[in-house]
Amino acid sequence: MKLILNPTRLTSLVLLFSITLIISCEKELSSDPNEEIAAAQISSEADAESEIVFNEVFDNVMGVNNDVGLAGVGVFGRVATGVAGETARVTACPNVTVTHPNSPDIFPVKIVMDFGTGCIGRDGRTRSGKIVSVYTNRLIVPGAKATTTFVEFKIDSIKVQGTHIITNLNTITSQNFIHKWKVVVEGAKLTKPNGNYTEWNSTRTITQIEGSATIYLPLDDIYKIEGSGNGKVKRGDRLVLWRAEITEPLIKKFSCHWIVKGILKVVRQNLSNSSIYAGTLNYGNGNCDNKAIVTVNGVPHEITLP
Repeated sequence: MKLILNPTRLTSLVLLFSITLIISCEKELSSDPNEEIAAAQISSEADAESEIVFNEVFDNVMGVNNDVGLAGVGVFGRVATGVAGETARVTACPNVTVTHPNSPDIFPVKIVMDFGTGCIGRDGRTRSGKIVSVYTNRLIVPGAKATTTFVEFKIDSIKVQGTHIITNLNTITSQNFIHKWKVVVEGAKLTKPNGNYTEWNSTRTITQIEGSATIYLPLDDIYKIEGSGNGKVKRGDRLVLWRAEITEPLIKKFSCHWIVKGILKVVRQNLSNSSIYAGTLNYGNGNCDNKAIVTVNGVPHEITLP
């Protein structure tokens, strides 16, 4: 049996398809370019803020001592004392409590970093509350894991919540012992007093690219970070969902609080990666500073990292 379409019906179908296509395009690009640009900037800034906050968490969990990590990074930053390979703690806080739940077994180890009601770090920022980490082994041992949660923890006025998981993926080559970790952030939330917030989930692989010859001096270590993430940010009456992909590895140094180099593509959730409103977040050329550039539709905007 042949299906014969009425010319009028066919015209209606074509018209309906065209209208649907136009509406789809309008949703993709938005009828308000300024709103799309604002959304790209807001989501890029939120991703950068989350990256910096949880990069610090990584450094702090790693830096408690050599029994569980690589002593002397993060808020435990250290300086040489004149003795080869020796370092000295230069921060007065946090108060660190170490317990062994399965004593006399050394691991697991539970470590609580208690910043009390407020502790000013060398970077001038105030931290309060607690960071609680449980280690299955020292974090330079293959397969070792550290799971971190937060108890009323704040950086300045930003409340930090979520679960941060480090898993060791170390590799050994014919010449070097290469530090490598998988870092997963789940259910993270950064909340500000005015009600604005950022929710963030991410998966990262952190691989050492310099400093492997000085195993016990981590401040000369340089790492590349690869991976992706997604989030939701509220800024005033704007609520933006986004996803992000690292397109050029981020570069981190234990000696610097900020990411010093690398590029991400940040895209609002219902846009395609090729949208003109996709944001590009560029951390710079390797200098240790708190600046990054967000580019949307060819226009660059400088942002200040926390």
